[in-house]
This record gives sequence, C-alpha cells and structure tokens, in this order.
Amino acid sequence: VQLQACGGGLVQGGGSLRLSCAASGNSNSIRTMEWYRQAPGNERELVASIATGGHTNYAESVKGRFTISRDNAGNTVYLQMNNLKPEDTAVYYCAADVVFLNSNSEFVALRAWGQGTQVTVSS
Repeated sequence: VQLQACGGGLVQGGGSLRLSCAASGNSNSIRTMEWYRQAPGNERELVASIATGGHTNYAESVKGRFTISRDNAGNTVYLQMNNLKPEDTAVYYCAADVVFLNSNSEFVALRAWGQGTQVTVSS
C-alpha cells in the first residue's frame, strides 16, 4: 500500500485547510486510517483516526475543530481542519493500518506511511 498526501499550506489563524491522502496498491487490506503530526522539536502525535466502520477518534487539542472522514471505497482519507491555530503548525502525515495474508497464509499487520505535508498557521 502506498499513500499520497496533499493539501497542506500556509493559512492565517482562524482559517481552514483540507488534507487528503489517497491509497494505492492492495487497498483492500486497509483497516484504520490515521492522521499524525509532528512539530519541530516534538514527537509525532496522533491527530485523528477512522476505522473501517467509520468510528472516529480525535486528540483533545483538535476536537470540535478537525473532522476526519474517508470515501466510500475506503481508499482516501480526509482531514478537514477549521479554526486553525498557530499551535497546529506541523508536518502532517497520513497512515494506514494494513492486514493481509502472506505467502505462508499467515496474517501480517503493518502500518504504511505517506509523505508529510506541511501546515503552517500564522498568528
């Protein structure tokens, strides 16, 4: 599975951005999809996740401002970010939890990562 993220940019505080991340390859193996972010000097943190059935989870810092969603095919995940704050500035990464059978008929679980996309919020 390969992930391609896009949609980052520079926005003023209070503004909005929409990130998207498209999966290709063995996309039928995708289960939960997530958005992470990493600010300079900080560890990567989970921003939001969405399971195959649509259940979502959010970091406390983004609840009520960010919305994660995915298309019906489950291959593309979005992150709608509203009321952005300077502290949201970071590189945002999409990820997908993948489960598949290998050649030995064993279940293999791994996490695929997309390249990061920069989000910068000015004050």
